[in-house]
Amino acid sequence: MQEPSGNQHIPDHEAAALARASATELSKLLSRQPETDRARVQLDGTDLILPRQALVLLRDLLAEMAQGNAVTIMPTHAELTTQEAANILNVSRPHLVKLLERGDIDFCRVGTHRRIRYQDLLTYKAERDQLSQKALDALTEQAQDLGMGY
Repeated sequence: MQEPSGNQHIPDHEAAALARASATELSKLLSRQPETDRARVQLDGTDLILPRQALVLLRDLLAEMAQGNAVTIMPTHAELTTQEAANILNVSRPHLVKLLERGDIDFCRVGTHRRIRYQDLLTYKAERDQLSQKALDALTEQAQDLGMGY
């Protein structure tokens, strides 16, 4: 498996401020030219042609950095170890293994080791987040019905 790219350091204040300004400008450029499918970027006197998808990814990466978040880029087809997947879901590895064995998340075996496709993990996470949001909405509605001041 190819290692995720990007350094794992949290951006300092100066880097976060620069990322914020760059994300804002890049977002404006993308909004002003929604039909553009590529852009010419100059770096140290060298012209690069980047596809729009790369510019959108760069904008999103800069927005995360602006919030002080470390960023890792991983291909969606990458396979994760159980520990890596557990870290992404913020659960223990034994709990993740239970989810795998229950069939909640697809996985394959490489020898005796379980591997989870990153895309499958993201699909599970999105479904879990959606269920959590529905439960939160129901609790909020119930609190409003009971006049609890929420």
